[in-house]
Amino acid sequence: MFNDIGPLELVTLVVLAVLVFGPEKLPKMIQDVTRTIRKIREFSESAKADIREELGPEFKDFEFEDLNPKTFIRKQLDNDELGLKEIRNGFDLKKEMAEVTDAVHSRDTDSSSSSPSPSSGSSGGSIDMTKKPEKTDPDERPPFDADAT
Repeated sequence: MFNDIGPLELVTLVVLAVLVFGPEKLPKMIQDVTRTIRKIREFSESAKADIREELGPEFKDFEFEDLNPKTFIRKQLDNDELGLKEIRNGFDLKKEMAEVTDAVHSRDTDSSSSSPSPSSGSSGGSIDMTKKPEKTDPDERPPFDADAT
């Protein structure tokens, strides 16, 4: 309930409570607050029991925590009835990426998946992402870029 209250904040709350209620009334106030919290918890548990009873036996394993969307989705994704593990295991990311890069470079996917061509510059399905400068004539001047100056 108070997971994010530090020790200094707790001491500050105690001192503030002593100043507001006084040392004579403080124990009585603490008892009243704890009794109220206990009653609220009992009311909540009885309401949950009533709802489970009204839903019937087909919802006997119903948990109210499942109403939280994150918990519900996590529980459904962990359920193996959907076959998500087979889909996840059957997905070959390296093969898919090689097919995509071949399609981008407009190469034939059948020839690249069976044996990589030596002219492609790739070894073992990896892609060379380094930018290689084009060979220019030593007498030729590089293009002028007005925005760069």
